[in-house]
Amino acid sequence: TGNKAPYDGSLRTLPCAGASPERSHAAACPEKSCRPAPSSARRQSPAVPLHLFLIALSHMQNCTKEHRVRTRHGPLSVSVYGDEDKPALVTYPDVALNHMSCFQGLFFCPEAASLLLHNFCVYHITPQGHELGAAPISSDVPVPSVDDLADQVADVLDLFSLGSVMCLGVTAGAYVLTLFATKYRQRVLGLMLVSPLCKAPSWSEWLYNKVLLNLLYYYGTRGLVRESLLQRYFSVGVRGDGQDPESEIVQACRSLLDERQGANVWRFLQAINRRHDLTESLKKLQCRTLIFVGDNSQFHADAIHMTTKLDRRYCALVEVQACGSLVTEEQPHAMVIPMEYFLMGYGLYRPSQQESSPRSTLNPFCISPELLSPESMGVKLKPIKTRISLNV
Repeated sequence: TGNKAPYDGSLRTLPCAGASPERSHAAACPEKSCRPAPSSARRQSPAVPLHLFLIALSHMQNCTKEHRVRTRHGPLSVSVYGDEDKPALVTYPDVALNHMSCFQGLFFCPEAASLLLHNFCVYHITPQGHELGAAPISSDVPVPSVDDLADQVADVLDLFSLGSVMCLGVTAGAYVLTLFATKYRQRVLGLMLVSPLCKAPSWSEWLYNKVLLNLLYYYGTRGLVRESLLQRYFSVGVRGDGQDPESEIVQACRSLLDERQGANVWRFLQAINRRHDLTESLKKLQCRTLIFVGDNSQFHADAIHMTTKLDRRYCALVEVQACGSLVTEEQPHAMVIPMEYFLMGYGLYRPSQQESSPRSTLNPFCISPELLSPESMGVKLKPIKTRISLNV
């Protein structure tokens, strides 16, 4: 079922990002510096028509199916949202997160939800042992490698009879989906990556993760481990400082981390800490790629590196000001316009623009030539970069 057309390698455009269509023109001028809005304003999504929000919410509540999938390397939980006749969007979260704690902000942003749920059936892959209420995984079960995690994604696609899919991953999940794309190139139409990793860990990251792994093993996801993970996900602005209190999204994430099984998180982090460098493989990757990264992210340099190694004809980078790594939760509204134009290249729109439900394969759509210029896209080359306006 779903989207099965191979990618034809043609170039599509990415106009400048912004928090809403009404501000797209202002955001399309990268030479104009954008001052960060007060943190209280940054936590709010832009106002949108209520009916779009209700459509998105209705999809999420009424079209959810939970599946337990057996793969070559252990069972996975897969949550399916929407009409399975539509093209498939596969998501993969970061370490210690699942689809609710990693993507809920994005799918509860009305404009993003109306765009994604109108066009896709969403397959949320949850790493083994990261689902709600998961029991500790036995120490006798081998720790998977990152290649095993990528092969699990292929097994999920096989179970649901999916051909080529769109992928959306965050940090460690972005690495897994990128590795999947390099191993199974014909099965990936496009990548939307948030604060992605692509290199092997540096000595400093490796050592930091080893300390974290030891703490996880003995103490679980509470205390220092929990604070370290929150620093990994969020900018200091939403984590709270002397002027602003801790935001609700951080409080919710903190609560969810308290419930996570430390042994299960240890396994996923161990696999990611043993990852290998994908730089050479990226040069051969020709699916279109949209990369988001917060300029306060710990992985900002990794995202820049990845952008420089991908074919610039098929890649764009969106840097979100005053944001950490977890853009999907901290500033999901900043992802709307880039995703909208990215998906326009496949002939996919928000329902306000095209009411018919997409049932056909993801055939690349021909965009007017004037949109192909960097000036109209609001981007800079070397590497492609788009700044997000934060004024609300």
